Amino acid sequence: MSSSSGPLAEELQCSVCLDVFTDPVTIPCGHNFCKSCLNQCWNNSETCICPLCKETFSKKTNLKINTALRQVAQLFQEKFSLSKSEVLCDICDETKIKALKTCLMCQTSYCKTHLDPHQRVMSLKKHKLMDPVENIKDYLCQKHERPLELFCRDDQMYVCSFCTDGDHKTHNTVTLEDESKEKKTHLMKTQKDVQQMIQDRNKKIEDIKHSAEFRKKSTEQEKAASVELFRDLMRSIERCQAELLEMMEEKQKAAEKQGEDLIQELQQEITELKMRNTELDHLLHTEDHLQLLQIDPSLCSPPHTRNWPEISMNTDVSVETLKRALTQLQETLDEKLKETVLRGMQQYAVDVTLDPDTAHPNLTLSDDGKQVRHGDIKQKLPNNPERFDHCTCVLGKEGFSSGRFYFEVQVKGKTRWSLGVVRKSINRKGKIIVCPQNGFWAVGLWNGNEYWACGNPPVSLSLSRKPQTVGVFVNYEEGLVSFYDVESRSHIHSFTGQSFTYKLYPLFHTCPNDKGKNSAPLIITPALQKIC
Repeated sequence: MSSSSGPLAEELQCSVCLDVFTDPVTIPCGHNFCKSCLNQCWNNSETCICPLCKETFSKKTNLKINTALRQVAQLFQEKFSLSKSEVLCDICDETKIKALKTCLMCQTSYCKTHLDPHQRVMSLKKHKLMDPVENIKDYLCQKHERPLELFCRDDQMYVCSFCTDGDHKTHNTVTLEDESKEKKTHLMKTQKDVQQMIQDRNKKIEDIKHSAEFRKKSTEQEKAASVELFRDLMRSIERCQAELLEMMEEKQKAAEKQGEDLIQELQQEITELKMRNTELDHLLHTEDHLQLLQIDPSLCSPPHTRNWPEISMNTDVSVETLKRALTQLQETLDEKLKETVLRGMQQYAVDVTLDPDTAHPNLTLSDDGKQVRHGDIKQKLPNNPERFDHCTCVLGKEGFSSGRFYFEVQVKGKTRWSLGVVRKSINRKGKIIVCPQNGFWAVGLWNGNEYWACGNPPVSLSLSRKPQTVGVFVNYEEGLVSFYDVESRSHIHSFTGQSFTYKLYPLFHTCPNDKGKNSAPLIITPALQKIC
């Protein structure tokens, strides 16, 4: 490869074949080689040695082409036309032989034979030799016809030694070798930056693949949960339908029984009335006046019977039953939906442990890092930047910067508390305004029965029951933070449309123990145990 291509050519040169890279690969030590050259060096060898720095690798690396470096090499090939014709010796008379070197002082190219004087004669040894080039004038000063051996940094041009006594006398000039070294240093830095960019993009590809695989698994889980939900709903509908039909059947049987009883009673009355009618008919035709006057007075008026016009059959068999069945079905569906939502979030349960380096000095943490309570005695702890010194808070050790995560905290027995997530960079010293703008997403309890969501000002929450265990769910990419009452499976509050670009950490705020009234601990509990 011709040195006429400059310092860049040396950076793009494979140290094995001494030519511009073809399908370059980068090995762990950071050096680059043609893929075919490196494979040839490593063939039939148990260990792999870098041909340049001799670093040894225990096993063969999966060689992947450095696409960015390959593009640079291809552009270089196109720009400098490295595939040009051979330079021939200027001295050979008959058959021209390929030149070995070009002398800038003599402005002549020499083959191996005719180059011999430059290697023997002392005066010729001082001449500037280089790899053979056709356009020698490109390497000579146009003004002094001397070799371009220096570089003027002020004018950013190549100059000869005579130029430094003239137009460039006061300029900052350095040798081509020094300028080349500086260019190489810059190129090495650029190469490292390019390699880092490649690594970053490869990592991003892996992250995207991982995210896609994670989303695929999540979708499959959600599909399975949805199928199970609809199966449950169908079973509930079938059960309610069976109960409805059974109740309607019972109502029908009851109506039939009522009709039979009424008919029997009517027939009994008809029989009695017929007997009365026969008796009256007999009296009406008798001529025994004494007998007629001695009859029972009750025979002179109709017998006492039920008021049949006011009695009717109960024909409304299904309406009320249907209403009750539908109400029951709606309650069942609502309960199933709540259960499914909570189950869906609990699939993303993470193992949260309290971080003692962030805990306020008045807080006591359990040995397993799952419980925290407030005490009256202030412990002597280092006031490191991570520690809260005013608010009685502690954070979880684990931070999350992608995906979804969920954890549950028991708040039973407490009169004041707050829970949620925070960004890593929150202020932890002095009084803190808890709101999303300051990196807090939390809900809590004041004064035993006043629930709120953090904001500036706080947002009051109306809850139908007092939560004993609170579930915290975060969807990082969707900017969602939701809170749930685990026992009742009811939604407490959600922060939506947030933009997360930093790690989020679980937040636990015990609040002061209030002379023992609020001494109950906050307890991180395992998820997926609250629903049968």
